[in-house]
Amino acid sequence: MGNDLAAFAKEKGVKYFMISYTDLFGGQRAKLVPAQAIADMQRDGAGFAGFATWLDLTPAHPDMLAVPDPASVIQLPWKPEVAWVAANCIMDDKSVEQAPRNTLKRLIAEAAGDGMHIKTGVEAEFFLISPDGKTISDEYDTASKPCYDQQAVMRRYDVIAEICDHMLALGWGAYQNDHEDANGQFEMNWAFDDALATADKHSFFKFMVKSVAEKHGLRATFMPKPFQGLTGNGCHAHISVWDKDGKTNVFADDAMELGLSAKGRNFLGGIMKHASALAAITNPTVNSYKRINAPRTISGATWAPNTVTWTGNNRTHMVRVPGPGRFELRLPDGAANPYLLQAVIIAAGLDGVRSKADPGRRYDIDMYQFGHTVEGAPKLPLNLLDALREFDNDKSLKTALGEEFSSAYLKLKQQEWNSYASHFTQWERDHTLDI
Repeated sequence: MGNDLAAFAKEKGVKYFMISYTDLFGGQRAKLVPAQAIADMQRDGAGFAGFATWLDLTPAHPDMLAVPDPASVIQLPWKPEVAWVAANCIMDDKSVEQAPRNTLKRLIAEAAGDGMHIKTGVEAEFFLISPDGKTISDEYDTASKPCYDQQAVMRRYDVIAEICDHMLALGWGAYQNDHEDANGQFEMNWAFDDALATADKHSFFKFMVKSVAEKHGLRATFMPKPFQGLTGNGCHAHISVWDKDGKTNVFADDAMELGLSAKGRNFLGGIMKHASALAAITNPTVNSYKRINAPRTISGATWAPNTVTWTGNNRTHMVRVPGPGRFELRLPDGAANPYLLQAVIIAAGLDGVRSKADPGRRYDIDMYQFGHTVEGAPKLPLNLLDALREFDNDKSLKTALGEEFSSAYLKLKQQEWNSYASHFTQWERDHTLDI
């Protein structure tokens, strides 16, 4: 069967393929292609009007062709007659450089050129809510400390187990599911993998969770802060770098502090160096900054960072090193584009390795209680506009991600901010109507 999608369809009984790409805002766009036509689409790509999605293109641009990558194909476990396949975008026989998956693939290749094989895992949190989006779906999920609540997770067993069954059937190495720190919130974990495979799985996971929730009459949201006073949706990323064959973890060194090698420290140094700028990508919406700058939640902690600091096995900092050979970036949230999340981690880390960046002082304090005592560590951006300005001022990060991508991203995100800033809110009426 190999890379032949037509043969895949014949063997698996697939009737339709969803040729899917992800735009700059994380929107998944697809065409439903009958299996009888997939051979032509695999060769030539499915045509899209790029301007109709969140890409910096005009109506005058020629067709953007989404060429399916057969290595990414996934038969929908809940609708086996359909298969999803991630696509790479081209136009006029050239790669669309601003397209997120293309950006990630280029950075993976660049890292490979330096002998580095990036492996990552993500922890994608989500809420199960009412179809109208106004409340959590479980009226009995009211505990002030609901994390790991076994009654609450069992009341949503049908949804969670169905999703986990699908991941197990797909061979993802699913290994745990839990009720998270907010009422109505859940997290499901699967094994880490090569950065591109993780991005494809992350993209498919969001699609799958939403689809299964809808099947059960519910709605799933990965919105960073859907409910005031409740812990928001994070998307923590676990990062390690292996040798070019992917067999030896070059971040692991038992002789070094926390078991993190010199190269691992330099990679971490790049993350710390670019943190305020990369927040524009790891935390890409107006709502994102309601999570990372939130006051204390009902549970007692936001579990989100607001300062650029790192630590050992301590969840109150932006980066923690929970064990030898890897570290966890706790900054990203549920709105993060699965492909751009991986891309910006690699871009910042590569710069750190090449410049031998020092991650700076390690802090082991409780940042929620004693963060005010930390001097010299940058605060994370207060809002999306500040993050975009930090990104625009970070010339080396923009160059690493690609000038075409960076320009397009900044342009469209600035438009989004302007739209938000011009929106009249109830807060304004409440506070200034009688001024």
